[in-house]
Amino acid sequence: MILVTGATGNIGSVLLKELQACGAGPIRGLTRDAARAAFPEGVEVVEGDFAETAALKPALEGVRSLFLVSRLGPDADIIEAARQAGVEHVVLVSSITVQTHPHLGPAAENLAVERLLQDSGMAWTILRPTQFASNALMWAASVRERETVRMPYADIGLPTIHPADIASVARVALTEPGHRGRTYALTGPEQVTARQQVESVAAALGQEVPFAEIGREEAHARMTAVFGAGTADAVLDVMGGDVNEALQQVRDTVAQVTGSAARPFHQWASENTAAFRRPSSP
Repeated sequence: MILVTGATGNIGSVLLKELQACGAGPIRGLTRDAARAAFPEGVEVVEGDFAETAALKPALEGVRSLFLVSRLGPDADIIEAARQAGVEHVVLVSSITVQTHPHLGPAAENLAVERLLQDSGMAWTILRPTQFASNALMWAASVRERETVRMPYADIGLPTIHPADIASVARVALTEPGHRGRTYALTGPEQVTARQQVESVAAALGQEVPFAEIGREEAHARMTAVFGAGTADAVLDVMGGDVNEALQQVRDTVAQVTGSAARPFHQWASENTAAFRRPSSP
């Protein structure tokens, strides 16, 4: 049995489909709201919340492989619950900042989770993706309302990754030999700037999307309301305020692991136009 956590998220939802398509065997998806989950046929739906680890026992029953996104709950308790349930292999989604920006608070937290898993006695595979293409959804509301998208560091390029590529690597790690005890840094196929991302969304929509670069101070004020001041600082450093060669490096890990080239940002934009369009009038 394979358990996929975050099963309705950008990675988990794709991973469920890929596991089902490749005949991976019994698959279970964990969601906070089973009634609203739309899983592929044959995938078992189980309701649970990682914030309440005591309730995870039914979800982990019979599970031998676990797909885990870090920091969804008390990771030490989650990993221990998996170990006690007899889970043999965990594929963990961490962050590339563990190796590129270890001094930042969120990176240190991700590294701590990695070490918890490595010390657990279970087999492990660690995925360290860079910036998600789906982060662009943060300004979807502005695009829908035909407002100007305002972003800092407009022309600093990062090798943004399509979440489906993370799912594909996870699927291989969960179902094929040779990936236990491995750590994979995952990126997209090319650097893409914030300005280019907006242009890709505009091209996919077939409409103009106004864009303006803003300074770090304005961006920090906006992000603090969502993330808190400390995390906002860390996010802005990684977006462009403190980039380095390791963060900007394009890696071919996705192709090496899956046999397929990593998907470019414009593909993600084309696949997600519905998120940026105004709902049709009834």
